Amino acid sequence: MSALKLTQIGNSVGVILPKEVLAQLKVEKGDVLYLTQAANGVTLTPYDPSLESQVEAGREFMRQYRDTFHQLAK
Repeated sequence: MSALKLTQIGNSVGVILPKEVLAQLKVEKGDVLYLTQAANGVTLTPYDPSLESQVEAGREFMRQYRDTFHQLAK
């Protein structure tokens, strides 16, 4: 665990993430991070949560029609 200090950035307030955290998230300058509410606070992730639900819907569709896709691939 590390403490982060809030810093004035123009007219906003921001947090500077240590390079170890950036490496762990596999992000760099210019990338987008998503902040979502979690049971114990907030979660910071490079993955769009709404996209995750769309991907899961696609996976379910492919599981449901697996035999059809297999036949079409022949």
